[in-house]
Amino acid sequence: MIAVISAVIAVLGAVFTAVLGHRLQVQAKSLDRRDYMSRYRDALLWTAFDLQSRIYNILRGYQADLRGMKGFTSSFLLAGTEQQAHYVKRSTAFLFAEYLGWAEIFRRDLQFLDLGSNRANQQIMFTLNRISRTLGDVEHTPGAECFRIFRTDQRAVGEIMIDPDSEPGERRCIGYATFCAQLTAEDAFSEWMQEILDHVELAAREPDQARDRLARIQHQLIDLIDLLDAEGRRFPSAERSRFAPTE
Repeated sequence: MIAVISAVIAVLGAVFTAVLGHRLQVQAKSLDRRDYMSRYRDALLWTAFDLQSRIYNILRGYQADLRGMKGFTSSFLLAGTEQQAHYVKRSTAFLFAEYLGWAEIFRRDLQFLDLGSNRANQQIMFTLNRISRTLGDVEHTPGAECFRIFRTDQRAVGEIMIDPDSEPGERRCIGYATFCAQLTAEDAFSEWMQEILDHVELAAREPDQARDRLARIQHQLIDLIDLLDAEGRRFPSAERSRFAPTE
């Protein structure tokens, strides 16, 4: 009898240990998800905000041009000094590339994690995918190639924007100063970025080539910001204007 009781106790102990171990694994996985999302959420939020802000200024500049005034790109890229033109092209290209860098970081570090039933996390990944589709879209605006970046090229640009010294779970993108230095010093880097630089130039000279895609991307970036900062702690709703053409 004592042997039987001991065996039952041993079995129950093993079952308890297995159940406890499973629960601890589930909790650890949940903590990993929250840790990754919280670690990268603010970085993606800021880069999405900066990019949509630049796009908004470009689109408003088009409206200013139509009213006989000089807009953002026409003032500084087309009619500005050489230094101003370099700034507009490089900084705009950087903002696009930085966004693609963080999108690639999310893909690399989060694609193998179970995002669970958290609808917000799922919506973030879904919105990142929508923006990627808009950048690579060849059907919505046939013939308008400005800021069309094919998906694999998006990933390549994102890849080289990731700081090589950063590690999974703690990845980061290179900064603007490093970006500019590598444009000058590294041929492979500048070749990947040249397409985006050319898009910035084309957007200034041929607004009709850029307007629709840029407007859609700006709206989708605002959707992303709404998900990343749902309570408006970083950016209040007044700073989340979706561009709307005026007559």
